[in-house]
Amino acid sequence: MSQTRNPLFQGASTLFYKEVLRFWKVSFQTVAAPVLTAVLYMLIFGHVLSDRVKVYDAVSYTAFLVPGLVMMSVLQNAFANSSSSLIQSKIMGNLVFLLLTPLSHWAWFVAYVGSSIVRGLAVGLGVFAVTVWFGNPSFVAPLWILVFAVLGAALMGALGLIAGLWAEKFDQLAAFQNFVIMPMTFLSGVFYSIHSLPVFWQGVSHLNPFFYMIDGFRYGFFGVSDVSPWASLGVVGCALVFVSVLTVHLLKTGYKIRH
Repeated sequence: MSQTRNPLFQGASTLFYKEVLRFWKVSFQTVAAPVLTAVLYMLIFGHVLSDRVKVYDAVSYTAFLVPGLVMMSVLQNAFANSSSSLIQSKIMGNLVFLLLTPLSHWAWFVAYVGSSIVRGLAVGLGVFAVTVWFGNPSFVAPLWILVFAVLGAALMGALGLIAGLWAEKFDQLAAFQNFVIMPMTFLSGVFYSIHSLPVFWQGVSHLNPFFYMIDGFRYGFFGVSDVSPWASLGVVGCALVFVSVLTVHLLKTGYKIRH
């Protein structure tokens, strides 16, 4: 008896495999390089501030840095995966081969976001494997670690798709990364607790969704955080739904790819 596969699943899985293979072929650049960058952050900030900054009781500053650097790497590389792939296809002209296929907008979304999650988690695991020797953090609530890592990578993968659809050249994409993604990542509590900030800047930090992704992820290691992990989950979940709905709509209408 012949079995027929779901066209959506078959198309999405093929594109997903292609996208994973795309970044894995140059893993020295897409995986190893971000790991090295995170190690340099650990060496510099951990060495300079380890004896000067106290964040949580019974948690050293170096251990505090490890989850932040891991999650920062996950978010940045998940965004870079989908955004760079789409903009490269648009500029090189091979996006037309995808447009000629009967792939639905849902297949595009699942494949690009799914591959972004894989790349983000791969880099995150690499960063953790190297930096864990410096801080030796514990695993108080591992399920929270997994939840925030996957949701954060999915959110950034979808956001990367929006940036890739919007940008028409590499300069525009670089501007999006440098003036939106990078500041929001660095001002999200990767290197500090927001309780060390003045009251005004604490309020500003609470408007940054990246803060909730990193704070919830860090809770999984230490069991303490600046806000409740449930509140962080709610913010991240709502942000993911909003960005995903917008991304699917743009893909469905062919925004800047069908002209």
